[in-house]
Amino acid sequence: MTPPRPRREQTTLPGIADIRIVADEATTEIVLEALRREFTVTTPRPYSGGRSYLQLDTGSTSPDPDTE
Repeated sequence: MTPPRPRREQTTLPGIADIRIVADEATTEIVLEALRREFTVTTPRPYSGGRSYLQLDTGSTSPDPDTE
């Protein structure tokens, strides 16, 4: 048996969430509609097995330099 590949370290940006949805197409669309009402989201990238990956922008979560 081949050992699993080491995962590369992932970097994230403040205020950006990487999201995976595992659901049928209709359920995925309902979830996306709910997310779009509150956030800016990217177009989901569909993968096999009912998986979709997208990014969600919550706005800047970095400290405001004017308030420090």
